[in-house]
Amino acid sequence: MIVAENLTLGFGERILVSHINLTIEQGEFIGIFGPNGSGKSTFLRAILGLIIPLKGALSVLGNKPCDGLIQAGYIPQTRTGRTAIHLTSRAILDATYQGTRYGLPLSSRSQKMAIQKVLELVEAFSYADRPFHQLSGGEKQRVYLAQALLNEPRILLLDEPMSNLDPHYQEIFIQLLHEIQTKLNITILFTAHDPNPLLKVMNRVLFFAKGQCLIGRIDDVMTSTALSALYDTRIEVIPLDNRLFVLGYGQNIIGEVAHHHD
Repeated sequence: MIVAENLTLGFGERILVSHINLTIEQGEFIGIFGPNGSGKSTFLRAILGLIIPLKGALSVLGNKPCDGLIQAGYIPQTRTGRTAIHLTSRAILDATYQGTRYGLPLSSRSQKMAIQKVLELVEAFSYADRPFHQLSGGEKQRVYLAQALLNEPRILLLDEPMSNLDPHYQEIFIQLLHEIQTKLNITILFTAHDPNPLLKVMNRVLFFAKGQCLIGRIDDVMTSTALSALYDTRIEVIPLDNRLFVLGYGQNIIGEVAHHHD
């Protein structure tokens, strides 16, 4: 699905991460972690064709990434402009259907059926006709997920989608996402600060730090030895109660901003 060969990403003369070599297969769930500014979001944007790599090669579904790639659904970390908050969730999906126009066109029967299908898929049907601004954070995130799934993408890119959800809704969202992935056999790339909510659903982890990256199974990457080498300093990975605490200089370097909204 995605192949990177000696890929270098950055902006101008500023290199964020280099020597990215990886292959991501269909149906994988890849958790992407690392400090702020390490290249997590930039990597997703490169897959979407929104930025051009500084060096190396990147292919998505066998082709060079291009802006407007409809085979990839995307939930960005931040959204530019204001969502039409007084519209219903169904109307928002209707207005952005196929991503080729914005407004309120007359819906075809096939369009209405596609929207109905995706609302049911993310379990948002019961509040689809309520104004968007009346929805809770968890309900809004399901609408954003429905929007990302509208065109039946083969790849789903989620950039810190749980940053504004409390731990209870994080667990519900991850379980829903896992069910959708199983049903659709879709490839998911999911950036986050805290790996713990994703431990049961990830196939592999991709970790960015110090301008480098490391990809592999959780047991191979989330270790004191592997992360110490990546950070070039002493890192301790401590398992406790089915959770992982990643410590550097006595501080939890992963998950420290996972609940910054509190």
